[in-house]
Amino acid sequence: MGSQPHDLPPMPVPATAAGREGLEALLRTPRRAVVALDFDGTLAEIVPDPDQARAHPAAVPALAELAPRVDAVAVVTGRPAGVAVRHGGFAGVPGLEHLVVLGHYGAERWDAVTGSVRAPAEHPGVAAVRAELPGFLDAIGAWRGTWIEEKGRALAVHTRRAEDPEAAFQALREPLAELAARHGLMVEPGRAVLELRPPGMDKGVALTEFLAERDAEAVLYAGDDLGDLAAFSAVEKRRADGLPGLLVCSGSAEVPELAARADLVLPGPAAVTAFLARLAAALRDA
Repeated sequence: MGSQPHDLPPMPVPATAAGREGLEALLRTPRRAVVALDFDGTLAEIVPDPDQARAHPAAVPALAELAPRVDAVAVVTGRPAGVAVRHGGFAGVPGLEHLVVLGHYGAERWDAVTGSVRAPAEHPGVAAVRAELPGFLDAIGAWRGTWIEEKGRALAVHTRRAEDPEAAFQALREPLAELAARHGLMVEPGRAVLELRPPGMDKGVALTEFLAERDAEAVLYAGDDLGDLAAFSAVEKRRADGLPGLLVCSGSAEVPELAARADLVLPGPAAVTAFLARLAAALRDA
């Protein structure tokens, strides 16, 4: 794996044989490897106000070192692609000239090459729910401690500020699912958040399509939340078909389902970005 700079600890070893095979394949043939990463909770710390979330200070430097050494780096996020680019500070960075951001679970795409976002028309159900949601929350007595995040092509109801965030989250799951279904939408649960969005696209679909586009021979995917389970499933399916892959969980006790399926669990964005920097160093020194 090459020598490590003195300020970087040794490369962590995945806990599973499949994960070790995935890491070895990435290091052996990096020019055919895709590195795909969630944003919030993986490259950026989770904060009470998502508008204040920013990429970890070490994230962009690590990605700028890593990206030229692999086939492709993609950020796969539930956020609008343009918001992820701004909050990540990804635009105009040397080394990230070919970065791709797949926003809204892949419904939107930003390419650093063009600096533009491609996106379909808004689902009509989103506009209907946008108008109905404030009164709906008020009518069911759920307004106190919850708040709505406008995501352009989706809406999210956060419970992190509630007196009991988990109880508020569970109490809202069924009513919001019914509201979403009436307007042809679905509910995507996350960490103290329920997102109402159009069906038909998820991180698994987005990642599968991107891997096919790149004709990848190895893949690393890192995420932290329930929305990343679909991407984990996509990597597991491709591994069954013979594509080596490494699944990384940006560890949190809030989402044990993801940690249980990961090959490597790292304690949050600081550790994830340090791992990306170690990968870049190993590939540089190989």
